[in-house]
Amino acid sequence: MYTRVTTLSGVKDVDGFVTAMQETSLAELRAQRGYKGLSISADRSSGVIGTMTLWETEADRDASDSALSKLREDTRAQFASDMTIETFEEGVVEFSRAPEVGSSLMVTRISMDPAKIGENVEHFKGEVLPQIKATPGFRTLRTMIDPETGNGIVGSVWDDEQSMQAAADAAMARRPDATARGVNFGETSFREILLFDM
Repeated sequence: MYTRVTTLSGVKDVDGFVTAMQETSLAELRAQRGYKGLSISADRSSGVIGTMTLWETEADRDASDSALSKLREDTRAQFASDMTIETFEEGVVEFSRAPEVGSSLMVTRISMDPAKIGENVEHFKGEVLPQIKATPGFRTLRTMIDPETGNGIVGSVWDDEQSMQAAADAAMARRPDATARGVNFGETSFREILLFDM
């Protein structure tokens, strides 16, 4: 699978944005070839909204860009002060229970040498993922990475803020090992799932 991640900042009307997506953008997305899903999350306190769309092939994702670009720009103009768009390949995906509206989402930025992606993914699946899955409140996890730059995102969904915070503490304890393996960590964002269409 392939993903497009759009991050909007300076959003003052989070619920209005979600309503607009439901009323206009969702039907347009579903009409695109290869569309496989949409997730919208927000950190209300900082006015940040993230949207992730899933696509069957890279070609489908890229072909949808022109059809959806005006919709994105109109949405940004109405609701946000800034917008960034990134594309990734899906890596590790683990589903225990499907996310629901109101579930908690932890989004962590990562980067590494592209030559080490395969090795690090295998280590993550074998050593780290079982620990995450065993944490109470776990629902889903998805890693996304740009194979050319080594930049990526790890997103995990939890029952509530309490289980997400416990997972965040455990993740911090594991970081020295990951850093030793060449994984660099950027910003972590804590959000709420507002729309899930998969």
